[in-house]
Amino acid sequence: MWVNPEEVLLASALWMTERANPYFILQKRKGHGDGGGGLAGLLVGTLDVVLDSSARVAPYRILYQTPDSLVYWTIAHGSSRKEITENWEWLEQNLLQTLSIFENENDITTFVKGKIQGIIAEYNKSHDIREDDDTDKFKEAIAKFRKLFIMPEEEKLVNYYSCSYWKGKVPRQGWLYLSINHLCFYSYLLGKEAKLVIRWADITQLEKNATLLLPDMVCVSTRCSEHVFSVFLNINETFKLMEQLANIAMRQLLDNKGFEQDRSLPKLKKKSPKKVSALKRDLDARAKSERYRALFRLPKDEKLDGHTDCTLWTPFNKMHILGQMFVSTNYICFTSKEETVCSLIIPLREVTIVEKADSCNVLPSPLSISTKNKMTFLFANLKDRDFLVQRISDFLQQTTSKIYFEREITGSLSSSDDEVYSQQGSALSCSPQRSALSSEGERDRQFNLNESRVPTATQALMTMYRRRSPEEFNPKLAKEFLKEQAWKNHFTEYGQGVCMYRTEKTKELVLQGIPENMRGELWLLFSGAINEMATHPGYYEDLVEKSMGKYNLATEEIERDLHRSLPEHPAFQNEMGIAALRRVLTAYAFRNPNIGYCQAMNIVTSVLLLYAKEEEAFWLLVALCERMLPDYYNTRVVGALVDQGVFEELAHVYVPQLYDCMQALSVISTISLSWFLTLFLSVMPFESAVVVVDCFFYEGIKVIFQLALSVLDANIHQLLSCKDDGEAMTILGRYLDSVTNKDSTLPPIPHLHSLLTDNRDPHPEVDIFKLVRISYEKFGSIRADVIEQMRFKQRLRVIQAIEDTTKRNVVRTIVTETPFSIDELEELYTLFKAEHLTSCYWGSTSNPMSRHDPSLPYLEQYRIDLEQFKVLFALLFPWACGTHTDDLALRVFRLLDHNADALINFREFISGLSVLCHGDLTEKLKFLYKIHILPVKKMHTPDYRMYLRLWNQETKAKLENMKDLPKLNQSQFIELCKTLYNMFSEDPNEQELYHATATVTSLLLEMGEVGKLFCSPAHKTDEDEDDEDDRIPACRSKQERTRCKPCDVETNSCVTGPLEDIKLEDSSPKDTAMSSAMLISDDETKDDTSMSSYSVLSTGSHELDDKLQCEDIAEDTVLIRNGGPYAGAGHHGKAGLPHSASIDKDWAITFLQFLASVLTEQALVQYFEKPVEISGRITNAKNVRKVGHQHMSLSDYEISLSD
Repeated sequence: MWVNPEEVLLASALWMTERANPYFILQKRKGHGDGGGGLAGLLVGTLDVVLDSSARVAPYRILYQTPDSLVYWTIAHGSSRKEITENWEWLEQNLLQTLSIFENENDITTFVKGKIQGIIAEYNKSHDIREDDDTDKFKEAIAKFRKLFIMPEEEKLVNYYSCSYWKGKVPRQGWLYLSINHLCFYSYLLGKEAKLVIRWADITQLEKNATLLLPDMVCVSTRCSEHVFSVFLNINETFKLMEQLANIAMRQLLDNKGFEQDRSLPKLKKKSPKKVSALKRDLDARAKSERYRALFRLPKDEKLDGHTDCTLWTPFNKMHILGQMFVSTNYICFTSKEETVCSLIIPLREVTIVEKADSCNVLPSPLSISTKNKMTFLFANLKDRDFLVQRISDFLQQTTSKIYFEREITGSLSSSDDEVYSQQGSALSCSPQRSALSSEGERDRQFNLNESRVPTATQALMTMYRRRSPEEFNPKLAKEFLKEQAWKNHFTEYGQGVCMYRTEKTKELVLQGIPENMRGELWLLFSGAINEMATHPGYYEDLVEKSMGKYNLATEEIERDLHRSLPEHPAFQNEMGIAALRRVLTAYAFRNPNIGYCQAMNIVTSVLLLYAKEEEAFWLLVALCERMLPDYYNTRVVGALVDQGVFEELAHVYVPQLYDCMQALSVISTISLSWFLTLFLSVMPFESAVVVVDCFFYEGIKVIFQLALSVLDANIHQLLSCKDDGEAMTILGRYLDSVTNKDSTLPPIPHLHSLLTDNRDPHPEVDIFKLVRISYEKFGSIRADVIEQMRFKQRLRVIQAIEDTTKRNVVRTIVTETPFSIDELEELYTLFKAEHLTSCYWGSTSNPMSRHDPSLPYLEQYRIDLEQFKVLFALLFPWACGTHTDDLALRVFRLLDHNADALINFREFISGLSVLCHGDLTEKLKFLYKIHILPVKKMHTPDYRMYLRLWNQETKAKLENMKDLPKLNQSQFIELCKTLYNMFSEDPNEQELYHATATVTSLLLEMGEVGKLFCSPAHKTDEDEDDEDDRIPACRSKQERTRCKPCDVETNSCVTGPLEDIKLEDSSPKDTAMSSAMLISDDETKDDTSMSSYSVLSTGSHELDDKLQCEDIAEDTVLIRNGGPYAGAGHHGKAGLPHSASIDKDWAITFLQFLASVLTEQALVQYFEKPVEISGRITNAKNVRKVGHQHMSLSDYEISLSD
């Protein structure tokens, strides 16, 4: 291919000249191809790999040089001699004569460079090649990657790194290529290649380790092998990228969400020397955005634009605090270098003024940001302040236009011009007092979102059903009052609402307990739910209206659990509380059908409704399920299982003396699910558990881990003496029941968990605030980033364990239905699933989401479409052979697709494979017969569905239902013959089988002709036709009966659709009254390979007919009878044709006739009775790599697939 001219100083270094003329030189790289230059060639090849030379991909090149110059220019390179020769010939024919005209060498050079660049530009324009973001250096790497590992263009390379791969005890220096779906390694050392390809979806463990010999190494484990890589230039960058790509693969396994590249990133300069891809920058940006969102509890779609070091003036302590400013589409955030000193979140919807203040020595490059609640934030020491202000200004304009649009949608344009940032429906703003959030009329507004007779909760249920103690004022109420005053003072000093300064003082107040009447407000604030609610006005009301009256599995489960949600609380002992809970849970199930509803959501939501309004409770639930407890409440509670594994790791680190005992008793796995899923609400007294929820909304999941470790630590001696898990559960249950909140102003609520404890004396009371403080003192060193690292490790383990469980359950379900062994079924399932996954990222004709639904029964979770089935059919099915394979795969697919949804599950797949590998003669012939009964073109004709319903009712092969099979008409018989002839093309007994097939075919032709004499439609009366029409399954109405009448009514089938219109090759008329014998010589068959494909039963030319007419019958020939107007063998493959141009619609045969005919030929009997060994086919399939629609065997492409 032509390339932009690049200067080369040493033309002959490591290259050999093959052709030359006065201006151009064609060269080949040493060490490439046959006789690659001996030791020198091996060294060159090794250097090319180690030094990442492009010559490994393009070993041919063309150089341009003027006669008197020592400088050469590369103008073309090629991966093959053919490619480079085309460029060379074009130069000789089009440029050589022209160059001789020029007198000045500089003019020649300018002309050649301009010509080459013009060719490249024209090629790009004609082939619609768009400019991309990748640098030239990285494009070379992409070309290498695709050539070395034979990957399609859909497989995107992210980055590549130099490293060593330990193959046994020998390190192989080479390059590690990380693409979206694969980890690949390539090494070439002194003539020896090493290649490795591993799917990210197959990785079960990914760890960064260190030993004395290898201080930095990465271990990659799959189910069957372990691979070690070392000697990285930047192991941290490499490992982070590997983690990110493995996470994407796990997400795909979990919910089938594929990777989509972000095209909104700024572009790099084309000549940038950095070998960084647009995808790598995309993934880096995603990782930074994820950390940013987690740090400040922002919505899931928020993207970080950039961050910079700065200082923030904090008025509460009159200091300039060093930290970082983060700017994103809708927020400006700040966090101090010391994590707990100060953090700040400023939504752009609240910003009124952004201005640059005057610089001075004390305060260089200051920036002032004012908000609607009269708070002003002063940042200083900003680098490139002008650019930052411009970015913030751009985002403010987008925010303003977005708010105008939302206000137009909601019809609320009555606000004054100075309130353009306010949004109707937001629950909290940055106003100093919450009473100023809305008018009294707004607060008391009633949304009758359900039915008019059901009252709707317009405030927190706790305020409506608060039960006061008999005393009007007691010490508990006094303490509650003091807490409220402390928070109000805090708001005065640090600000209130989302723009509040969050400091160590804020954390101290949370740990002391949030006052009852402020809980909902602060939960919204600390969880970040306030932002989503403020930016989605009216969303909840619309969702409730849309979900009204709709029923599905989620709503059924919700109805079942409604009365089990805090039944001891008076708020849920009447219809108002139950109806509010129903609306919130149902609305969320419709918002996120991937989760729908999961047990434990009802308990958490009921507590949210006690302290927050209905809409606020909904957004708190969104924050919990989608951000703070990711994947906790899906159908397989993956998130909770992941955190269970994290808890086990933390227990091993922080309470090692207890860890072994707890593992032996399997207690950790038992307790952690109930503790984490309900945030201790189901195992602690209610008034104590809400204190845990307070801390959770402020600090996140680390609080739950800290508290769980504290509970274990407090009971360490009793647990060590336990003999079984029941005793350990009792000890922990009694302890948690004794956790009390002495500050609670609520009367004690009976706790259901206490019923599980024994009848011993109650455990001494444990103060919840003291327990929380101890958890911070002993285990407060647990960091959020460490938890995320542990979560990644456990997520790999959990999701792969779920996949293994799914495989075992599928195999266990069908092992009794098939003669395949358990090991064979597991291998087949792995291939089946791998084919599905491949189509998800390399394209398919159907939507992957429709083929993978984890909520379905195990057998239905993975389904494949026709294109995927064709690949597996060619690899595994014994009848796959030759060019006829795809057509046969289509027929088999439609037979196996029992519900006619164009997808088949694993059971259907195995049912067909079992018949072909282990079925007896009758079963295989019956299968072959059935696949040719179905219509050829249309997949959803009435005949197709009718036949599938009929055959699905069969429980086993019986002689009786053989008679029930429809007859085979002439066009279907033709296709059956084609299939038979193609089936034998690679069999050792090919010729014998061809001749046997010819005999059987001839016999069946005569049977069909004879059958016509007994069932001619011309002799039927109208009454006969009406009676017989009733027996045609495909006919449902008078119109259909009319259409079916031309068919042979005894066939219980009719040729509909395109089959009636099939036209076949015409031939010259023959004497149809004459019966002749046709002879095919073995010698002729062997010589004519084209004829051996379809030996007989084809319309042929005169010439071919004459060739087949013989007068002498030799011993090595086979007699074939012709019962009527049918020609002999031909090379066009149209079997059994009459000499007229259309199909004989009265001709038909039955399955019994087909079976009896086959039984007359021993060669065919032996072929169909021969069992097929599936293990060899499985091994071959595992060694074949799919590239588009091509397949390469291990001999073609030397590759190690995780073995």
